Amino acid sequence: MRRQKNSFGKIVIFLVLAVVIVGIVFVYFSPQFEKQAPKISTENSLFWNTKDEFAISLYDESGIKSYSAYYVSKNGPVVINSQNLSSKQTNVTFNLANIRLDPNAKSAKIVVETTDRSSWNFFQGNSSKKEFVIDIDKRSPIANVVANSYNIRQGGSAVVVVEVKDENLSDKYITFNNEYRFELLPYKKENFYVAIIAWPVWEEDFNRVNLVAEDKASNKTITKVPLYIKDLKIKNDDIKISTSFIQNVSIPVLQKSEIEVPTNEIDIFLKQNRDLRVNNVGTIRSESVNKMSKEMLNKFDIKPFRRLNGSKTFAGFAERRHYYYNGEKIDEAWHLGMDWASIKHAKITTSNEGKVIFNDYLGIYGNTLILDHGFGVQSLYAHTSKSFVQNSDYIKAGDKIALTGSTGAVFGDHLHFGVLVQGIEVNPLEWMDRNWIKTRITNILDEANYIIKSSGK
Repeated sequence: MRRQKNSFGKIVIFLVLAVVIVGIVFVYFSPQFEKQAPKISTENSLFWNTKDEFAISLYDESGIKSYSAYYVSKNGPVVINSQNLSSKQTNVTFNLANIRLDPNAKSAKIVVETTDRSSWNFFQGNSSKKEFVIDIDKRSPIANVVANSYNIRQGGSAVVVVEVKDENLSDKYITFNNEYRFELLPYKKENFYVAIIAWPVWEEDFNRVNLVAEDKASNKTITKVPLYIKDLKIKNDDIKISTSFIQNVSIPVLQKSEIEVPTNEIDIFLKQNRDLRVNNVGTIRSESVNKMSKEMLNKFDIKPFRRLNGSKTFAGFAERRHYYYNGEKIDEAWHLGMDWASIKHAKITTSNEGKVIFNDYLGIYGNTLILDHGFGVQSLYAHTSKSFVQNSDYIKAGDKIALTGSTGAVFGDHLHFGVLVQGIEVNPLEWMDRNWIKTRITNILDEANYIIKSSGK
């Protein structure tokens, strides 16, 4: 009997231990007893103007059970927001609002506490606490136009010199029609900047050019840049597209650009002339903006660009090309540069010194070079047959850089020459005109230089 009782006792103890172990394992691994504390974060910078929303985000897999936020004032904590949630919410966001800050306060300490719905910690859940020390900034940046070109023509360029100041400055730029952004480059002295801007030829309307400055607290200043506008005479050209062109030019260009070739001939041309063109223009813009020099500028020394030696002009800037196939109009596009041709594989030399920032095959443009000359101005050389330079090479004026060719979507050997302003092709004729450069760019910079120099007195 005693031996049976001992055996029974051992079984009971074993079962109890087994239940305890199973319970411990269940508690340890069950999602109901998860042990991760809730996460508290904000996507805002730790600067606040007290007017805009300042969002606090809470996250926990088991759900947020409750939270509270309070402002630590001179007289003690002041509750901003406090909630007990009746339903499971893994993500909770609330905004700081209605905080009565000291009018002269330069910072605010915000404390956030939250508890999740986990059964861990004896069914009390996991808790988190986080402090945010927020800089208070209610003052908008100073943003003044110092000098700018008198006017701008569709497809053309203008220069703007500005003064922007803010101890918490986060961004500054020029906009055209609130759609195109032009970076401001440091000029002459701290807090002064310059940008050469463009009116894209494909944008018929001119609404407004603005200087925009924003600080880390989202205070923003918008200042109008006063510009008169001038019309551009646009030439229309009708171009007949043949089956031979599609087979011998469009298809190889698409293939070399690693783009699927449609089966229909019209679709093939449209894929090359429309879709690939948009892609190529986007590449030019991004490469130019990302790789242009952003160093402090002191002197403008860009000389007039010269035409390809011994060449004739076969196409000009801002020609509106209308494409026909078998007598039917199938597409249209802007021609964004100058087409010059002389002999086959003619030597291409540079008019200005600069750095090679792009040297690659580029779809409809074929083998293409882009040189950066400073001030956000670049020159583009397309359809070349051979290049004599490498990326990042520094080129002197008069250097031989390439030979003309027929690479890309072209009918024959020639040079497509373009002038870029932060990646947008503008009217090269302006930049080939010594008087235009003097009156529209150099004189404006001289005026700004005098003002900037006087500002230090």
